[in-house]
Amino acid sequence: MTATARRTLLRAGVGFALASPALAFPDRPLRLISGFNPGGANDIVCRALAQPLTAVLGQPVVVENRAGAGGGVGALAAARAAPDGYTMFMGIVDTQAINPLTYRNLPYDPVRDFAPVSLVTTVPFAVVAGPARPEIKDFAGLAAAAKRAPGALSFASWGVGSTAHLAFARIAREAGAELLHVPFTGQAPAMQAIAASQVDVMAVPAGGAEAMARDGRTRIVAVISPERLELLPAVPTLRELGVDLVIGLWQGLYAPARTPPAVVARLNAAAHEAMRAPSFAAVMRTQAAKPEPSTPESLAAHQQAEREAYGAVVRALGITVEQG
Repeated sequence: MTATARRTLLRAGVGFALASPALAFPDRPLRLISGFNPGGANDIVCRALAQPLTAVLGQPVVVENRAGAGGGVGALAAARAAPDGYTMFMGIVDTQAINPLTYRNLPYDPVRDFAPVSLVTTVPFAVVAGPARPEIKDFAGLAAAAKRAPGALSFASWGVGSTAHLAFARIAREAGAELLHVPFTGQAPAMQAIAASQVDVMAVPAGGAEAMARDGRTRIVAVISPERLELLPAVPTLRELGVDLVIGLWQGLYAPARTPPAVVARLNAAAHEAMRAPSFAAVMRTQAAKPEPSTPESLAAHQQAEREAYGAVVRALGITVEQG
């Protein structure tokens, strides 16, 4: 064998050795971090995706809930994980676009600390009134109650500066009313507080609103979407009621920054295949959620556009959080 041939084979061997980790990926269980409590929209989407993703990747995908700081606890855990593809994070508009606008000391950077994989879903919001306020049967009743006793009507959210907070702050501003904000550590605890009559009203992902309203005690007074929802066809949009507001929740899959591009590409392809699974589609229908598979580049661009759009809202409302 000539020296040139030997060098060619050696180069090929080195290239194969460098590529082989990606080719073997994954060879052990993966974890998918949710920054919120079990039972909320983020957790539901994580678990709905983890099941078919397990089948596609041939390794268990385990959902890990790390709630707190508007999803920031989970985001930080994912950002600090090894960049090997075995840790994923289900980021949402709050963690990836809003938190850097509202938290003074955010301990992670949603751009520098993450490698986008794919957008997963978009979810519209609905406005609900709980059993503590049986007189609120529609949005006009909500606005009247808020104006009748400024600061007495309370609304729940899953954190200061969260989409649920911004939604109701915008609603109050448009209606010329003052409401009391009561933040919780996640969507599920906030929904439980509404059902227990501890808080009066809330903006919540539409699937959660529909589930809350089944017993008849909680009423859905509006949806915050461009048009009426198939899941809630009898419920008017805020635009129909004279409030020009559309706000919702998007969720995207991320890996830690510096995850090898070949691994990101593998996760992207696997996520897209998992999103086509009938089981995933069935759960998304119950949430009024739309599957939104995308390229990593499209998710990065969407995240930046959302940050710019919410920047104007946050500045207008003057919302800041001291601790990240």
